[in-house]
Amino acid sequence: MKRLVDVFRTKVMIRCNLCGEKYILRGRRIDQTIDTGFKQCICDNTEDLHMEEYSPT
Repeated sequence: MKRLVDVFRTKVMIRCNLCGEKYILRGRRIDQTIDTGFKQCICDNTEDLHMEEYSPT
């Protein structure tokens, strides 16, 4: 039997901790994780990234 999960669309801000570049993407929140499909920054950084939900003020 398949387990039903809640999937929500949300905006996500991803910040590179090496060069400071910021990306605002749309992603899917599945349970407690967010998937955007983002792979790497323009500086080739793939690991030192900060991701948070984006809500413009």
